[in-house]
Amino acid sequence: MLTYFPRFFMTRAILCYVITLLVVSILFMEHALPFQFMLFGFVPVCLFFVYSNKLTMEWRKFSAKQFTKKIFVTALIIRIIYVVFIYFYYIEMTGQPHAYSAGDELLYQYIGTLLREYGFKEFAPQLKQYGIGFSDSGYCWWLAFEYAILGPHVLTARVVKCVINAFSCVLIYNLAKRNFGEATGRIAAIFCMLMPNNWFYCGVTLKEIEMAFMTLLFVERADWAIRAPKITLRIMFLPGLIILAMFTFRTALASVLVASLAGALILSSGKQLEAWKKVLYSLVFAAWMFTTVGIEMVQETQQLWAGRSENQAVGYESRSRTNSFAKYASSSVLAPLIFTIPLSSMVAIPNQENQMMMNGANFIKNIMSGFVIFALFALLFNGDWRKHVLPIAVTCGYLVVLAFSNFAHAERFHFPVLAFELMFAAYGISQLKNIHKRWFTMWFVIVCIANLVWAWIKLAGRGWA
Repeated sequence: MLTYFPRFFMTRAILCYVITLLVVSILFMEHALPFQFMLFGFVPVCLFFVYSNKLTMEWRKFSAKQFTKKIFVTALIIRIIYVVFIYFYYIEMTGQPHAYSAGDELLYQYIGTLLREYGFKEFAPQLKQYGIGFSDSGYCWWLAFEYAILGPHVLTARVVKCVINAFSCVLIYNLAKRNFGEATGRIAAIFCMLMPNNWFYCGVTLKEIEMAFMTLLFVERADWAIRAPKITLRIMFLPGLIILAMFTFRTALASVLVASLAGALILSSGKQLEAWKKVLYSLVFAAWMFTTVGIEMVQETQQLWAGRSENQAVGYESRSRTNSFAKYASSSVLAPLIFTIPLSSMVAIPNQENQMMMNGANFIKNIMSGFVIFALFALLFNGDWRKHVLPIAVTCGYLVVLAFSNFAHAERFHFPVLAFELMFAAYGISQLKNIHKRWFTMWFVIVCIANLVWAWIKLAGRGWA
């Protein structure tokens, strides 16, 4: 069993990125990435793979308590440094402390200040005035209370995101350690600490950091409750409360959490919970959800499911106006690739600066998805999947829903389950043998080719290649 991220994969992953970026830049020289976006890709790729190898070996000597403190403090420092840097970078590049094409950010930023201006009673009507419905109101309330207490300062709010996301690294450590052992837990936590997607969302005024934290907290606490000697309603209270809150952030994700919890309870060991209690708890939980959130929750979930095909078709039709290849994308094409996409944007496309900034982060995800897929197959074939039903159900369930949606290609919508994917990647790495090195060398080559083809598709679909 491997207890660290091998140097073999570190060097090949970095080499694959450099070769892919160079070949794309040479083949499509007129549309090569600006140098600044090359740096936004190259630096995170090197930092992630080099320090994943270095820290997974060096931090093995720490006790569990020391490691927990180390992972939290280091993650917090990394995120604060990035947030301060990107704050001034955005001001220089866009004239405001927000990301490129910051439509959602500007809306959240404005709504966050309304509670101070109108007070508690008038805040809810203001949300409706700006088109904020029940399923998107949670972050608005959170940001409004945050601004009411700390002041409407972008940088302060983003430091709070840094604290939340640093604690997420501790949560994934606890969850992975409980499921797969100490060594795997440490690898997963270090991956989470170094993953550049986490830094990016700490530096913008969007709900992804809070939503991913709530998802992770739900799975960690519910997993702990299910593994308890006896499952009681008292210890399931916090997971249930988080689900209620999640319906005000993203209905699809909340629905997946409900279904995953129900599945985990049903499939839990009979020693933990007798059959009649499984049925009783499921009914009590369902009744509580219905009476607490009410018919609106049910209607939104039904509308989301009923409109899945139409929404996807409309989205592809809209994108086909700028890229003729978009019409060929469908859930049957995306579902097998859902752990790997979105592919890295290594060519310059107008109004896609955020995607270009994330080219390195997406490449890391492309590479790591091979370990995720390997881990899931390993759990399936060795029969251990029933021991980890909840994190598997949340990860796979949400990604399946995403594959049938209009947002399968959007990196932002993959983010809520990224921490779980990194946990499964860590488990996959722990199960590797020498014979598997050849498999992953082939996988790295496939990722390189896929990103080369993706660069051509992005350009050819617009008639530029």
